[in-house]
Amino acid sequence: MIEVKKKPKETAESLIRRFSRRVQQSATLVQARRNRFRRDEKSKTEKRQEAIYKVKIRKEIDKLKKLGKFDDEALRNIKRKMNA
Repeated sequence: MIEVKKKPKETAESLIRRFSRRVQQSATLVQARRNRFRRDEKSKTEKRQEAIYKVKIRKEIDKLKKLGKFDDEALRNIKRKMNA
């Protein structure tokens, strides 16, 4: 936390300038920008469940392609069936 107190007879502009300098020197903005789009890593269980889900969908898609019945509607139905 950066804190700047006004000195006696100090103008508002110089106070703001001093505050800005302190913020830049502390690298607070750099760190905030770095963490801006950061996402938490998925747990091992979540990764495993996602992989299993993808394998199941891939099997269904391959099966429908072999039968010649695969289209966008079939893909939506597969995903709906897997989520239910």
